[in-house]
Amino acid sequence: MSDVMNQPRPTDVDHFISQITDVTRKNDVYRLLQIFEQTSGFEPKMWGPSMIGFGKYHYMIDNKFEGDAPLVAFALKKTKINLYLASSNNLTTKQLKGLGNFRKGKSCLYIREVDDINEDVLKELIALSIQQLKSMYQ
Repeated sequence: MSDVMNQPRPTDVDHFISQITDVTRKNDVYRLLQIFEQTSGFEPKMWGPSMIGFGKYHYMIDNKFEGDAPLVAFALKKTKINLYLASSNNLTTKQLKGLGNFRKGKSCLYIREVDDINEDVLKELIALSIQQLKSMYQ
């Protein structure tokens, strides 16, 4: 059975954005929405309280765990923005070199703001992530 957190929520993305009071963070969300939507070709959906996801795939791990997840997503946290890309753990230094200022986590890339990264490189990483997940799960 899928975890409720791993499902698109009926919450409206625009409503979520309207709750952001910091102008810089709000502008970052609008920029990321444009980048992710144009690159992925999918409409944004809320996945959890602060994650905006694009597309959807169904996964199964070792015939024991299964669920749904967005193909790509980003989430606002207190001091950073998490970029959820399927390939974030498999990216080479060469692929990440041109991205800019970020920190690599277990399942995502952390950035402070969109101005810290190269948007063209992010678009390439989004496309790579979607391609990888579609080849694995669809």
